[in-house]
Amino acid sequence: MRRNRTGEPQRVSPEASASFGCGRGRWNRDKGGTEDEVVRERGSDVESQTVFTTGQIAKICNVAPRTVSKWFDSGRLRGYRIPGSKDRRVPRENLIQFLKEHGMPLGELEDMAMGKVLIVDPSGSVLSQISGEFDKNYYRLESAGTAFETGTLLHSFHPDCVVIDLAVGPKSAEEIARGLRQHQATADVVLIAILDNADQAKMVDLTLFNETFRRPYDAALLAERVRSLVQRKRSR
Repeated sequence: MRRNRTGEPQRVSPEASASFGCGRGRWNRDKGGTEDEVVRERGSDVESQTVFTTGQIAKICNVAPRTVSKWFDSGRLRGYRIPGSKDRRVPRENLIQFLKEHGMPLGELEDMAMGKVLIVDPSGSVLSQISGEFDKNYYRLESAGTAFETGTLLHSFHPDCVVIDLAVGPKSAEEIARGLRQHQATADVVLIAILDNADQAKMVDLTLFNETFRRPYDAALLAERVRSLVQRKRSR
C-alpha cells in the first residue's frame, strides 16, 4: 500500500488503480489485447450481442487475444476497425461462420447459429418426412405430440418456426398459434399449418399462420419454405 509523507496509508482510487494496471481495471497487454478489447464484465450476455471484440472472441475460442488479432489481420476472420483507433470488431454472423468453417465449438453462440424448428406432430409423420431435408449443422428440429408438450418446448427450445399438424386437433392448433401471436416475444415466430383436407381449413383461423400445406405435400418444398421464412425472420 502506498503511504503519504506522514507515513500513513494512502488510499488509491479505482481510477488510479486502473491506470497502474491493477485492480478491476487491469488487463494483460502481454497477450496482445487492449483495455477496450479484453472483456472485463464477466456477466455479459453473449446471446444479446451482435458485435464482438477480440478479447471476447478469445474467451469463446479459448485462445489469446493476439491469436484472434492474427486471424483478423490475415483476413480469415472478417470484421472492421473502430474509426480513429486500432480496435477490431467482428459481427456475430462473421464469427459464427468462422467457427463453423474451422470446426470450432460454438459454445454460447450455438442457439444463435442454429435455426430451430418445432414440429407439433402427434403421429411423428411430418418429422420423419422432412428431417432429412435439413442440414444438422444449421438446424435443430424438435417434436411434440400434444399441446402440453408444445407449451413446455416453447419455453425451453425457443423455436424460430413451429409447424403444426392439425391432427393435434383444430382447437389445440389454434390455441397454440394464437398464444404465440399474442405475446411480443413470440409474435414473429413462423407458423406453418399442415392440413389433411379442405374441411380442416374451415375449423381454424388460418390468418394466424404464415403458410399452409395440404397433404400430400412435397417434403422438400415444405423444408425450403421453413428455411426461407426462418432466414427472413432472423435477418430483421
